[in-house]
Formats: sequence, C-alpha cells, structure tokens
Amino acid sequence: QVQLVESGGGSVQAGGSLRLSCAASGYRWSRYCMGWFRQAPGKEREGVAAIDSDGITSYADSVKGRFTISQDNAKNILYLQTSSLKPEDTAMYYCAVRGDSFYCSAGRPWYTYSGQGTQVTVSS
Repeated sequence: QVQLVESGGGSVQAGGSLRLSCAASGYRWSRYCMGWFRQAPGKEREGVAAIDSDGITSYADSVKGRFTISQDNAKNILYLQTSSLKPEDTAMYYCAVRGDSFYCSAGRPWYTYSGQGTQVTVSS
C-alpha cells in the first residue's frame, strides 16, 4: 500500500524558509512522477514542483527560483526546499506520486496517490 507522509510545514514570516519532507513507502516503480501541489481554501489545486525517475525537475512559474524539489532515493524521501516565502504561498502542501513519468510536470498536478498534507502559513 502506497503511503506518503509529509512533514516540515509551519508558520513563518515573509522572506523565511521551510523544508518540507515526504516519506514514501509501499511502491517500487522503475518509472514514476513525484511532486508537490498546494491548495488554499477556496482556491484550486496548484502544482508547485515535480520530479521524475530520471531526476528531471519542473516548477510552477510562481515558485521558480525560490523552491527546489529533490529526492533521496536511498531513503525514499522527497523534499521541497522553500525560500523567500510570500504570504501568497500560504496553503496546504501535498506530496503525491504516480507510477509513470509521462508528461511529468508541475503544471500537471494529477497523481494517483497523495499524502495528508502539511500546512504552510506565511505572514507579512
């Protein structure tokens, strides 16, 4: 059973940083697409970043240059390093995965599995 458990969220002031982590288990796919998406109350899901099994990354324009997605394959952990946070980054952040790497892009935040989310709140 695929499990994704996020951690690392919190409350920070604008300009601050957080590192989100996602511990993944329950799958052994040779090809996959993993990513982070976020959702604020009353707003649509927004893809933030994605990484595929070849290590190719993709970012939403709104976070490019401020966020970095990475993975530790040995530990099966996905990270999202955030910096220069803005109030508009406030949202619940979800880790997600699907078992193929076709069109793996931050702009396509459609996955088979996702975690429970971790809240990021940025105050001005």
